[in-house]
Amino acid sequence: MVDKRVFSKVLVANRGEIAVRIMRSAQELGLKVVAIYEETDKDAFHIMRADEAVCIGSGPRKDYLNIDKIILAAQQTGAQAIHPGYGFLAENPDFPEACTNAGLVFIGPPPEVIRNLGSKVIARKIAQATGVRVIPATEMLAPGAPGEEAALAFAAAHGFPIMIKAVSGGGGRGIRQVGDRDSLLTGLKRSRSEALMSFGDDNIYLEKCVNRPRHVEVQILADSYGNVVHLGTRNCSIQRRHQKLIEIAPAGLDPALTGEICDAAVRVARAAEYLSAGTVEFLVEHDGTYYFLEVNTRLQVEHTVTEVLTGIDIVREQLLIAMGEPISFSQAQVHERGFAIELRINAEDPKNDFLASPGLVEVYRSSAGHGVRLDGTIYQGYRITPYYDSLIVKLTVYGFTWREAVDRMARALNGFLIIGVKTTIPYFQQIVKEPDFIRMNLDTAYIDDHPQLMGYREQEREVEKLARLIAEINAHEKNPYTQ
Repeated sequence: MVDKRVFSKVLVANRGEIAVRIMRSAQELGLKVVAIYEETDKDAFHIMRADEAVCIGSGPRKDYLNIDKIILAAQQTGAQAIHPGYGFLAENPDFPEACTNAGLVFIGPPPEVIRNLGSKVIARKIAQATGVRVIPATEMLAPGAPGEEAALAFAAAHGFPIMIKAVSGGGGRGIRQVGDRDSLLTGLKRSRSEALMSFGDDNIYLEKCVNRPRHVEVQILADSYGNVVHLGTRNCSIQRRHQKLIEIAPAGLDPALTGEICDAAVRVARAAEYLSAGTVEFLVEHDGTYYFLEVNTRLQVEHTVTEVLTGIDIVREQLLIAMGEPISFSQAQVHERGFAIELRINAEDPKNDFLASPGLVEVYRSSAGHGVRLDGTIYQGYRITPYYDSLIVKLTVYGFTWREAVDRMARALNGFLIIGVKTTIPYFQQIVKEPDFIRMNLDTAYIDDHPQLMGYREQEREVEKLARLIAEINAHEKNPYTQ
């Protein structure tokens, strides 16, 4: 019998747009929400959206990672449940364990599932056991000379290029592609160091490189009653240094292949005894051959495209599943119609190697209109600090056809006016006009194949001139606009 765990107040153990996103669904269910913040983040937008807020430390970043302080904040405010969002502690199995020990509901998978799937080596074994194809790879490599010998033997058997990967974590960290013996040996040391710094775990392994694949992921939901459903596919192939820039739903695959991959994702989730929302990721070659990649045991940044396409509120389902409720729909009720595109507008300078661009947001005018969704956290007069993620707003658009979605994204990008910080908008404005993108001819080599996308200097100068003029007109405006 499933234990019902009804709660009335949720603490959101995160910041930024994802904290606001979670709060909205929780409040729609009639739940009270508690925000946490560091002193260096005291002007953040998510604090304003919560029913109450607790400062958990001086920051920066360290207190958002402090499990004891977060649990204490929940206890002090009477919150009975904690949602981790993404990033920070979301994939740390010690966090749900500590929540359970404190008598709190963790809105996400149980610790043993996060622990197993957080290890890419264990996750691969789970996938293999279900009959899902995996990319040829090593076990965890021993440090020092034994690991180097095993790496060289793998290279001799499978050839270059090879991917070096961290066993733990994600987000593109600890990953590098190497093309010869010397870069392999150097890369082993660098990846270990990067993995230790990012995840506290320096274990690495090798994987045969799949050239120019499409990066496809499947959104899944699983409840305590044995129900596992998928919400279709997403194409996340447009990446820079293994970090996703643009996400698209559906992935644009042949219908039969889509069905096969979605079925594989459900099998993996069942085998892992999954609970809550998660994402099963694959690499798909152009001939349709696909390989299991990993499972992300959390809400994804790009969940918005799936929500727009299916009409299903993934966060609401997470909350209900955590209360012991079944998924509120069946697989037969999941329908995808049209296309959705999401991109991340960051306070970064694309011309300066995408370096973060903190500073005062002097003017902020966001886009709007039919088929446009904004998930953001900045407002006019907000000072972006250098301490946190540079994401300003996630822009998601819907179109009945792919071309309509592309045209709507171009229009929506042109509708923004942000002064005071550099943003990635001019870079994306070039992508949505690029012929291969318009044809949906996309794989993981897209950014490398299109270096001309950086060529928007003249256009940017004209936009900046207009922006400065508007800034002068609005200099004395007292009521900042927020979405």
